[in-house]
Amino acid sequence: MPAGLRMPAGFGVPALGRTAARLRTRTGALLARHRTFAVVLALAAALRVVTMLGYPPARLYWYDSFTYLDNAVHLRPSSTFHPIGYPLLLRALLPFHSVTVVVAVQHAMGLATGLIVYALARHKGLPVWGAVLATVPVLFDASFLRLEHAVLSDTLFILLVVAAVAVLAWRERPSPRCALVAGLLLAGAALTRTIALPLLLLVLLVLALRRVSWRAVVVLALAGMVPLAGYAAWYGATHGKVALSGADGVALWARTMTFADCAVVQPPPELAPLCPNGTVVDAASEYVWAPGASINLLPGGRFAHNERAREFALRAIAAQPLDYLRDVFADTSIAFRWTPVAHPARTVPAFGFARGIWSLPDQPLVAEVRRTYASDIGAMRSAGPYADVLIVYQRLAYLRGPVLAAILLLGAAGAVLRPGRAALPWAVAMGLLVGPVAALDFDHRYVLPVVPVACVAAALAVRPARPGKGDKEKGGRGVGVGSLERQEAAGPQEDRPPPHHLTAS
Repeated sequence: MPAGLRMPAGFGVPALGRTAARLRTRTGALLARHRTFAVVLALAAALRVVTMLGYPPARLYWYDSFTYLDNAVHLRPSSTFHPIGYPLLLRALLPFHSVTVVVAVQHAMGLATGLIVYALARHKGLPVWGAVLATVPVLFDASFLRLEHAVLSDTLFILLVVAAVAVLAWRERPSPRCALVAGLLLAGAALTRTIALPLLLLVLLVLALRRVSWRAVVVLALAGMVPLAGYAAWYGATHGKVALSGADGVALWARTMTFADCAVVQPPPELAPLCPNGTVVDAASEYVWAPGASINLLPGGRFAHNERAREFALRAIAAQPLDYLRDVFADTSIAFRWTPVAHPARTVPAFGFARGIWSLPDQPLVAEVRRTYASDIGAMRSAGPYADVLIVYQRLAYLRGPVLAAILLLGAAGAVLRPGRAALPWAVAMGLLVGPVAALDFDHRYVLPVVPVACVAAALAVRPARPGKGDKEKGGRGVGVGSLERQEAAGPQEDRPPPHHLTAS
C-alpha cells in the first residue's frame, strides 16, 4: 500500500459483512411489519410483468407519443399542448434507446404511487387492511395497467401529484421544508400537465384556509412558481411570447363550442370568425381537430390563433355562465356511470386489452423517432397467453363510476368533519376531476389521476382504530395511533420530526 494511505480501522471484508447483515436484518424487520402489503405489491408487480409480456413493445399514440419522443431528443418548449416535464423523463431514459424501458419505468412508478398511498395511510394510523384497501385501485385497476404501458405523461403526473399530497398531509401543519418539497413536486406536475397550475393555486388556498403558517404558504408558492417562471421565460425566448403552453386558448375555445351563441356573446369583428359555424362533433375536444371547425378554417393553423381563441372563450363564458356550468357538470357526471361511456366516441374508455396488432400511423415523425430515440418502436401486438389473462382480468378489475362517487363522498365527509386530515387531498381530487372538463373536455383517461388522491382522502376521513385494535400485523409492530392523534391535536409540529420508524424511507 502506498505510504500515507491506510485503511480506516475496522474496514475490510468483515466490516462489509456486518453492514450487509445489518441491512438484511432491517429489511427483514420492515417486511415483517408490512408483510401483507409486501404480498399485495408483489402481486401488482406481477400484473405489470404480464402486461409487458402480453403487449410488446408499448402503446404508442399518434401526435402525443411521437411528439413527446421527438421533444425528448430535441429539448425545447412545445408550442402546442405538451410542456417539458415528460420529455425530460424520456430524455433521461434516452441512453437505453427503448420504449420498452420507458414503460417498465412507468410501471415501477405505478407501484411507487401505491407505496406512497400505503405509507401515508399507515402513518396516519389506519390499520393494515384499511391502508392496503386504499391502494387497491391504483395497483390493480386494469385502466392503470394500460395507462402505464403507454408512452404518455399521465403516470409521471400521477406520481408527482400523489407525492406532493403525501408530503403536505404527512403532518397536520406542514413545515416550510415540507412546503418546499411539495411546491417543487407540484411545479413538476404543472410542467408535465398544465392542469396542475390551477391545482397549485387550489392547494395554496386550502392551506391558507387551514391557517397553516405563513412561512410554509410562502415557501410553497415560491417553490411552485419559480420553476414555472423559468420555463415561461424559456418558452418566451423560443417562441417570442411568455407562456407555459401554446394551446390553452384553443382548448378553452373548444370547450365553449358546445354552447356558444354569438348572438348572445356579440364578439368584436376580429373574433367573429371563431364563432360556431354549424360543425357538429360528439365531444367538445373534437372541435380542436375537426377539419370543418371554424378555428381550423383560419390561415396559419389552429395554434396560431391561441390568444384570440382564449379571448373568445372568456367572452363566451362571461356571456353564458350558466350554459358553461351546465356543460361542465354534464360532462363531469360521465365519470360516475356504471357502464363506461366512450367520450369522445373514438376512445376506448375501458376494457381496452384485446387481441390484435395496432399498427403505427404512416407519418414521417414515426421513422424519425425510431432513428433518434428507440429502435424497438413498432406495432404493438397481443401475445398469448399473457394477453388472454389480461382480457379476462380487466372485466373484473375496473373501478366503476358509482364506486368512485362513493369514495369521493367519503372524502367529502372527512373534509367537513376532519378538515385537518382529509380536506387537502379531497380538494385536490375534485380539482383533478373538474379541472380538465372545465378547461377542455371529459376523458376517462383524465379521471385516473383522481383515483389515488380520492382514495387518500377517503382513507384519512376514516377514524383510525385504537392501538391494539387492528393497527398491528401479526408478529410486527403497529403504528402508534394514539400518540399520532395526540401529536396532531397538539397543533403545529414544524420543529418536531416524525418518529424514525414512521418515515417514508
